[in-house]
Amino acid sequence: MRINQYIASAGITSRRKADDMIAEGRVRINGEVMKIQGYHVQDGDIVEVDGVRIEPEQKKVYYLLNKPAGYVTSTADKEGRPVVTDLVPDHIRVFPVGRLDYNTTGLLILTNDGELANKLMHPSHGFDKKYLVRAAGIVTLKEAKLLENGVDIGGFITSPSEVDLIRHDRNSTVAEITIHEGKNRQVRRMFKAIGHPVLELSRIGLGNLSIGRLAPGQCRKLSPAEVSYLKRI
Repeated sequence: MRINQYIASAGITSRRKADDMIAEGRVRINGEVMKIQGYHVQDGDIVEVDGVRIEPEQKKVYYLLNKPAGYVTSTADKEGRPVVTDLVPDHIRVFPVGRLDYNTTGLLILTNDGELANKLMHPSHGFDKKYLVRAAGIVTLKEAKLLENGVDIGGFITSPSEVDLIRHDRNSTVAEITIHEGKNRQVRRMFKAIGHPVLELSRIGLGNLSIGRLAPGQCRKLSPAEVSYLKRI
């Protein structure tokens, strides 16, 4: 198996990005830095990426997780905080597709299919992302329309979105917002731009995938139809 395919099959990244990692000297085989793009991995070869030994996963798995607050969207954390991969029941190495902030909850996909993960994270594949928001203060219809038309979140004007004001509590507003891009902390920055900082945030939909009744901290395997949908995008 070619080295870039070997890395991709381990769920690390795509074959194209694996070539970049090889060129950057981040791949070692049997302790030696490997820079031969077309090298074929032999039986007994020890392959390491960034100092971590990897092996290809023969079985591809796809999970939908309801991420709870207080978990890092990563496979490891230098500060020792819990990570989302701790919540996957099988002893199969998986990686989160995209990210949710430490205190943001909701729908997150995890898989060991590196090719698919990188395709889904590419900016050209703009999923609709639906969030349930609790924002400080009373968000008016006029302010909601500002969000729908696009707001400046610091040198970037957001694309049109859909906003549904669900209810007003004494000192906060609960709303649903669907965005079509994925800038860093975008929803939080959008509500801050209209003077209503986000108090709670949960992603409840991604494309045609929904969090449904999945409890925080629980995950389920995607159905064959859901996996097929992701691969068609």
